[in-house]
Amino acid sequence: MSRPKWPSLIRDILRKEEEGCTVAELADRIGAAKDSVLVALKAMPDTYIDRWIEAGQQRPYEAIWSIVTPPENCPKPTRKPK
Repeated sequence: MSRPKWPSLIRDILRKEEEGCTVAELADRIGAAKDSVLVALKAMPDTYIDRWIEAGQQRPYEAIWSIVTPPENCPKPTRKPK
């Protein structure tokens, strides 16, 4: 059986979610264990914790993860240099 492509799935979700997601939200959306999602996030060089929110009900804070979206390449000049 092939290994799940968690980083690819996580990137797709985080690029669509401008406000970011918690580990639990990502795990629910891709059908993975929270531990697997957290390991994948920590190994991905383009993801980061954007902020922390209160989890409520005597639980600790939860991290909101986001992703760095690379900008487009600079356009090539249209005229020749002098």
